[in-house]
Amino acid sequence: MAVIAVWKCDRDGSMFDDKKDAEAHDKMLELAANITYVIEKNIQSVSEEDCEAIGLLLAKHSDVLAKACKGKPELLLEEVNATENKETNNTDNNVTPMTQTG
Repeated sequence: MAVIAVWKCDRDGSMFDDKKDAEAHDKMLELAANITYVIEKNIQSVSEEDCEAIGLLLAKHSDVLAKACKGKPELLLEEVNATENKETNNTDNNVTPMTQTG
């Protein structure tokens, strides 16, 4: 019987085959938690759920966000468009016809 090493992120329970990926995911979640905290402390009208969603969104796209802050704001829109296109293409590929025509 083979032994397979896996790394578990204690923040959300995600499992990874690679330690580097697990550490990157954990750092991303830590950044999301910190962003969430800053939003909650500075904008009282945003719900906790929305703060968490915003924090996670910004943390997941931190590389593009950093580049945008350094003078390339158009990268944010390119990222959004790329994500929308990817989601559209994925849903089209997952459709299985119930009957064949022809």
